Amino acid sequence: MRVEDERAGPAGAGADRRPKRDREATERRILEAARDLFGEHGYDGVTVRMIAARAEANVALVNRYFGSKAALFGEVLAGESVIRGVIAGDPEGLPRRLAEHFVRQIDQRPVTAMSRMLDRSAGHPEVKEILLRYLEEVIVQPMIAQLEGPDARARALLASTIIMGGGPVRRLFGLEDLRAADPAEVTDRLTAMFTAALAPPVRREAPVHREAPVRREA
Repeated sequence: MRVEDERAGPAGAGADRRPKRDREATERRILEAARDLFGEHGYDGVTVRMIAARAEANVALVNRYFGSKAALFGEVLAGESVIRGVIAGDPEGLPRRLAEHFVRQIDQRPVTAMSRMLDRSAGHPEVKEILLRYLEEVIVQPMIAQLEGPDARARALLASTIIMGGGPVRRLFGLEDLRAADPAEVTDRLTAMFTAALAPPVRREAPVHREAPVRREA
């Protein structure tokens, strides 16, 4: 096992930069190891010691760099996510971009590490808090920033329901039926769904009740 040492190396031109490079390399190995292990075993099935062993790092460094297993899970989740980039861009094209992203996730072979992480860890109480924070910071708030008009948060949450709802469907039914469908048609249908979810509410006027004319006796 490799034991990291952050002490400065021998004097020289690169000595001051070496500890920073060592830390960055170690953090990268830890994140990659955590991603793979969380995907393989779920949150409950992974320990910090397992992550350190896979990353060939000292256990103390895992705790020093990331603080806790839960915080490390959150870092992996944020690093693996591409949805923020999907949301960014022209607001008018947002429904189509979300639909295309959804379809790409359906067609992923093999299933991505992030999908495996979520599938195998979502029921844990600590992971629930991380997912709520992730949903708020990475999906809901960026979408709200793209929207104009009233009830922006409710509209962003409705679209988020479509995005995050793919996980339970994948776990319960699998994806073969969706993969067998025409991707262009699925994308069009999803675009319509996201468009409806993100559109400003239509305010319906209350019906006007007119009193019936009073008949006068002849």
